[in-house]
Amino acid sequence: MGEDTAAQAGAGPGQAAFRGEEVLARMTPSAPRRVVGVALLGGLGLFLLALGVGPASGALGLVLALLAIGGLCLWLSWRLWEATALGLELTPEVLRDTRGRVLTRVAEIASIERGALALKPAGGFTLITRGAGPRAWAPGLWWRAGRRIGVGGVTHRNEGRFMAETLAGLLEKP
Repeated sequence: MGEDTAAQAGAGPGQAAFRGEEVLARMTPSAPRRVVGVALLGGLGLFLLALGVGPASGALGLVLALLAIGGLCLWLSWRLWEATALGLELTPEVLRDTRGRVLTRVAEIASIERGALALKPAGGFTLITRGAGPRAWAPGLWWRAGRRIGVGGVTHRNEGRFMAETLAGLLEKP
């Protein structure tokens, strides 16, 4: 396995997922927010598809646009459901998802943005890293664009606040 993943220790939900690593903070998706988000996106997709194939569809361009956007909404609802099946864990070394995919190493974090006017997901925070990483996105959980990593979305606000404060404490250590 690669450096950014570790062997699973067979741990269940709520347990440390990797041997020898202390989990300092966790963020897990809120079940009601997860269901509502998927239902809204999926419902919008179905509505747009129904409009596109309905009897009064209109011009071909409009029909194709409705079908494409409806399909995109359905695909996004599926991606949201899959991504929010995971959670995030903070160890003294890395921020990772519960499958072991490393979002960033703590040593790479330059700053944390969590103010009301910061560009961040709902109930979460944004990390500014020292180097740019590849674009990635787990809808409702986290995203990365260049040096910015947004964490949060359908997660609990209190868990996001605790993880941000824990990260800030780790960054203050010499």
